[in-house]
Amino acid sequence: MEKIIDRLRFPLMALGLLALLAGLWAGLVRLGWGWPPLRPTLPMSHGPLMISGFLGTVIGLERAVALSALRYAQGNSADSRRQAGNYGWTYLGPLLTALGAVFLIIGAPGLPGPLFMTLGSLGLVLVFGLILRLHLAFFTMTMALGAALWLVGNSLWLLGWPIPTIVGWWSGFLILTIAGERLELGRVLRPPRRAQRLFGGAIGLLLMGLVVTLFDLTLGSRLAGAGMIALALWLWRYDVARHTVRKTGLTRFIAICLLSGYIWLGVGGLLNLLYGGVTAGPYYDAIQHAIFIGFVMAMIFGHAPIIFPAILGRPLTFKPLFYSHLSLLHLSLLLRLGGDLAAWLPGRQWGGLLNAAAILLFLANTVWAIKTTTN
Repeated sequence: MEKIIDRLRFPLMALGLLALLAGLWAGLVRLGWGWPPLRPTLPMSHGPLMISGFLGTVIGLERAVALSALRYAQGNSADSRRQAGNYGWTYLGPLLTALGAVFLIIGAPGLPGPLFMTLGSLGLVLVFGLILRLHLAFFTMTMALGAALWLVGNSLWLLGWPIPTIVGWWSGFLILTIAGERLELGRVLRPPRRAQRLFGGAIGLLLMGLVVTLFDLTLGSRLAGAGMIALALWLWRYDVARHTVRKTGLTRFIAICLLSGYIWLGVGGLLNLLYGGVTAGPYYDAIQHAIFIGFVMAMIFGHAPIIFPAILGRPLTFKPLFYSHLSLLHLSLLLRLGGDLAAWLPGRQWGGLLNAAAILLFLANTVWAIKTTTN
């Protein structure tokens, strides 16, 4: 049974990547490239496929793999194996979000896609309930809160709320998940109590903004934007990346990914302050992609050399070529946002196409690094 559960990580990872590829295609169709949409409903599924289908599945899978690994951390006694075996249910969340992505890709009518993704986000909330029971700390509470935001966003989507109105909840899920992970790693620096209060204040401002969006989208978006700026400044000031960027190899690469991502989070927050409340058009595009491409994808680029080997069970050696997909990501996003803010459609379209190219290059470089790494 344990071997069957363990083998789930490979097809689930594959389905998550399928959601990513379908989401990229849908996004390019939405940008006006004129390519066949494959399914009439696919372009409208761009956001859910990228956030819940890809990122939600991968994050849920990473948590499930980490909890399953407790069997080895706790020893090889019968009780330890039995306790670790009980964590097999944690794979249910990513399984549901992956199935939800499949329903969206094939254009299944009705509620199956949103319903499965909502149930999958509920699964991640339950996983964090277990994590909090095992290790109650500020950083685990932060990540658990992020999972709860994802559940709220998916539930509102299931109830028929428009995506531009609830996308802030999805961004909150990813922002708090990443911030919680960085808070955990930042403990080695022993940040002062004042820093912890500032961190809590930034999260509180973000949460207050999200709640207000349910009643006043413009005001809520601007409050949430202020929270993003505060959190970006906190991460820039207190993250260990400010110190590890002086290292070499993979350590330096990760630090550059993180620090560049914090800049984009601040840009996204600033754009929310200026244009909060827009639900379509170039300003909306700039806000969302500063956060989801600039911040979130930079975090993925930085963490992938650690997370992918953990999920796939294959080692990976850092390659200087990794800087190619990171550089392309940032340059293409500058072009895209420049096109958005200057009302220059070709810049927006080519920036989006190169965004997708950067992500595909990241996948190619990662696969190549894994295949060329000897055990």
